[in-house]
Amino acid sequence: MVPASDKPNWPKRAVVTAGMPYGNKPLHFGHIAGVFVPADCYARFLRDRIGPENVRFISGTDCFGSPINEGYRKLVEAGEFDGTIAEYVEENHETQKRTLDAYNISLSIYEGSGMGHSGEVHQQISEAFIEKLYENGYLRKRATLQFYDPEAETFLNGRQVVGRCPVQGCKSEHAYADECDLGHQYAPEDLIAPKSSVTGVTPEMRPVENWYFDLPAFAGFLRARTAELEADPEVRPVVYNTVKEFLAPPVVYIKNEAYDEYLALAETLPVHSYREAGKGKQSFEIEFATIDERDEAREILARANIRFRMGKTLTPFRITGNIEWGVKAPVLEGIEGLTVWCWPESLWAPMSFTMAVNDKMGMPRGSWRDFWCSEDAEVYQFIGQDNLYFYGVAQPALFEAIRPGDILQPGIAEHPLRQTNLIANYHILFGDKKASSSGAVKPPTADELLDYYTPEQLRAHFLALGLDQKSVGFKPKPFEQDEKKRDDPRVADPVLKEGALLTNVFNRLARSCFYEAQKHFGGYMPLGSVSDDVVKKVHEVLNAYDHTMHRAELHAIMSIMDEFIRWSNKYWTEHIREVEQAAAASGATDAVHCESASEFDSHPDGTVGGASSADAVYAMRRQVLVDCFFLLRVAALLMHPVVPAGTEKICDYLSFEFDEFFSWNYDFEDNAELCSAGEITEGRHRIRELPPRTDFFEKHPSQFK
Repeated sequence: MVPASDKPNWPKRAVVTAGMPYGNKPLHFGHIAGVFVPADCYARFLRDRIGPENVRFISGTDCFGSPINEGYRKLVEAGEFDGTIAEYVEENHETQKRTLDAYNISLSIYEGSGMGHSGEVHQQISEAFIEKLYENGYLRKRATLQFYDPEAETFLNGRQVVGRCPVQGCKSEHAYADECDLGHQYAPEDLIAPKSSVTGVTPEMRPVENWYFDLPAFAGFLRARTAELEADPEVRPVVYNTVKEFLAPPVVYIKNEAYDEYLALAETLPVHSYREAGKGKQSFEIEFATIDERDEAREILARANIRFRMGKTLTPFRITGNIEWGVKAPVLEGIEGLTVWCWPESLWAPMSFTMAVNDKMGMPRGSWRDFWCSEDAEVYQFIGQDNLYFYGVAQPALFEAIRPGDILQPGIAEHPLRQTNLIANYHILFGDKKASSSGAVKPPTADELLDYYTPEQLRAHFLALGLDQKSVGFKPKPFEQDEKKRDDPRVADPVLKEGALLTNVFNRLARSCFYEAQKHFGGYMPLGSVSDDVVKKVHEVLNAYDHTMHRAELHAIMSIMDEFIRWSNKYWTEHIREVEQAAAASGATDAVHCESASEFDSHPDGTVGGASSADAVYAMRRQVLVDCFFLLRVAALLMHPVVPAGTEKICDYLSFEFDEFFSWNYDFEDNAELCSAGEITEGRHRIRELPPRTDFFEKHPSQFK
């Protein structure tokens, strides 16, 4: 047994989130590889570790947002869709759901922020959340400039304006109204060279009133929280390093050649400090004490036609917008007709989905707090690095801002929201480039990959890539751009590396145990004491696996399991060879010698009838099976989060109940832990007959060439 003091501290209840794909398209492989498969692996592990009833795995289609409006508009204009925008989103939602099912993503709920019961709950919680922010004094009404297309005579949503990112150091050429494709935030009026995607004209800027969250007020809180994250060895550096970028003071960068123009009006700017350009830098910096002073300076510089870029810093976080398709915002101070910007409502959407799934389970409405507010619960949010501004900066401040009180039932005991655990992955590249559906080389969709690989091969490969460490290229051979490499049988497919562990090594271990039991033990799995070296190995692996999962280092989980499955298979090969050599030397037959193993228990030397050679061989064979069925059971348990279908097939043929077999609530000393008292007395457990050449982990039909 692993000493209790050495075990990770797991919560009693947990929520795992997998983000919310926009409802404007099917899922691409980046959604599956970078978020859904890692989140599913973790959720499945937690179900095995703390009980399935204590885990909620949450996701859903983001029904709102400018990408959806723009995608819908383009299809309607092209005559490719004639339904409503709600029907457009629902069609994409159903497509996404089918893809998730194909990859065995075991979500507790996958609905939508504007669909059915989940949509109703989400509308309620959005109103309550915003009203609580207002009540606590953290919402500010601001008249801001918004893009207006004079030719189309309409305000433009975020994705209907394209230009270049104004954030210093960003090279993105795909920037929208207030956010670029790399996740940088800025004021709409700072967008460089804006164009309307509706008509192609340069849009005008017209003032509109909206509500903004006072994010700069939480600078001290965010700095303290970031320091705690940085001190925690289990938090990925990409999380706190990205958050720290936004905690810098308000800075404006001005090209060196504009220094004289700046100097001429420097005294008209709010109080600031000047820093000359560093060696090799093309811009000098002017730093301000507050965001309001920086914005005042920005207006002065713009009027003087001095080009500048903004540094990353905390800016007011937009809560509402002016597009019709969205969650309806509550009426505050008489301002009507606003909708909630998709990003803030997507941050509290997992709470809405938790409430919705608990409702479906017949649990009390307030039970969602057991998962989001209780000190013995944790929320694990799997996200891509591009979204760290929202989840690592805006979300913690929003959650802190609604304390004290409950966002749905004011007046009851305080239930502050707990901050979440952010598990951020780097980019998964297609080949050596960032995957983009709008790029010259189109990456495969998640569905297209299933024409060449099984879901289990892909799941294992995606987890082994190590996206928690760095951006990694996904290089499926069938999609290789170089035709010679694609057709050359000598060039290995990197996607199949982990698949080989499944289809070759793991299959061999499982089949060997079953066929040996059928041939020599009448279709029973023998029970008994497991060899000390096997028990020691299993506990070492369980300990390493448990700690590695606590750090959510899923690529390391694959390394641990690769070594363990190969060790187990080698153990089988070496020890069964010794048995066969002993059988050959003694002339023992392959016949079954005992209907029951119980008679062996009365002989200390492990033989029957006074040490017959045949019985000695039988005892050796029996011990090998006791050991290897135990190794198979542990390997299946630990690989269950990675490849659920194959491991559940192993469990099925072993004739155990899933909830019992896939559980950590055992001492892991032998397989008798899973058996009835009668089976333990008899010393054997009936297993299902495995037909010849049965695979627990199959190759894709396209791979048989």
